[in-house]
Amino acid sequence: MYKRIVVKLGTSVLTNGGRQLNQARMVDLARQCATLYHAGYDMVVCSSGAVAAGRAYLEFPALPPTILSKQLFAAVGQPQLMRMWERFFDIYGVRVGQILVTRVDVENRQRYLNARDALTALLEHRIVPIVNENDAVATEEIRVGDNDNLSALVATLASADLLILLTDQPGLFTADPRRDPGAQLIPEVRKIDDTLKALAGGSVSGLGTGGMMTKLQAANIGRHAGADVVIAAGSETDVILRVVAGESVGTRFPALVSRLESRKAWILAGPKPAGRLVVDQGAANAICHHGRSLLPAGVRRVEGDFLRGDTVLIVDEGDHELARGIVGYTSNDLRAIAGCHSAEIEARLGYTYGDVAVHRNDLILLTD
Repeated sequence: MYKRIVVKLGTSVLTNGGRQLNQARMVDLARQCATLYHAGYDMVVCSSGAVAAGRAYLEFPALPPTILSKQLFAAVGQPQLMRMWERFFDIYGVRVGQILVTRVDVENRQRYLNARDALTALLEHRIVPIVNENDAVATEEIRVGDNDNLSALVATLASADLLILLTDQPGLFTADPRRDPGAQLIPEVRKIDDTLKALAGGSVSGLGTGGMMTKLQAANIGRHAGADVVIAAGSETDVILRVVAGESVGTRFPALVSRLESRKAWILAGPKPAGRLVVDQGAANAICHHGRSLLPAGVRRVEGDFLRGDTVLIVDEGDHELARGIVGYTSNDLRAIAGCHSAEIEARLGYTYGDVAVHRNDLILLTD
């Protein structure tokens, strides 16, 4: 049975395909969340819609499609969006609180812990967090980029065991249902591979920033953090309640592991990888199938510039993502010792930080 649930509501869901927020739709979504809240579940809502709310409030001005315009709309629209959620949840006797985040809030370890503590405090006091990206101040450098991936990071922060991604599509299909009438809904996914990624398309409505590909990315983060993930249509009757009840709705991605301890959760949800380590097949097997650390001997190539303690992505020579971890050497050090045995490290560098490039305790697998 689930205990803590994150529900992501896309702009296309909240507008019901229109140009402005659909209040009847929002009331119904609040009702479903409130029903679960009163049944004892912890609920977190990741809500898009600030920019759409701002455009509508300003009567749809013809501004250029720049970051500054989006920041303007978000600054005006975020309080409008929160007032709606406060009003709609209040109908059902539920209090809400606002949390606005940017990527900096999860990349920095201390800010990550602060964000986690804020979420935990709200949930412990039975207040439903309404989370959105802080688009009013976010730039390209610090944005998460879409609320699908934001919701996966929030699910990791909150140690959620279910992430529901509501969209304008019923789930993931065997082909693009907009172009292929024979496309079939995929009810469950246990492996996200290149074939599956090829099925994902872009945003349909033009209102939001996410498409099916961002939902696959979010599903991959969520299931590796120990949460079941479901992609479903927000227009389905009682969709949230039916998903939680275990009904076959949309596309389900079962959790791959139990919920991660805090440090490993941060590796997964926190900073973007500062570089990449390309490893040989022997190292790939040792990491993925035998629970081993990554040794310098297995590193074939070092990409990017990073410091000791940064997060790096580990890939094989076919460019398949294997793992993410905290590196024990700088990029320059690793270039000097790549391919060499551990006993040679000190002779090459003049010092040593140990035998491993990435220790298994600081490593999260990304493979199925």
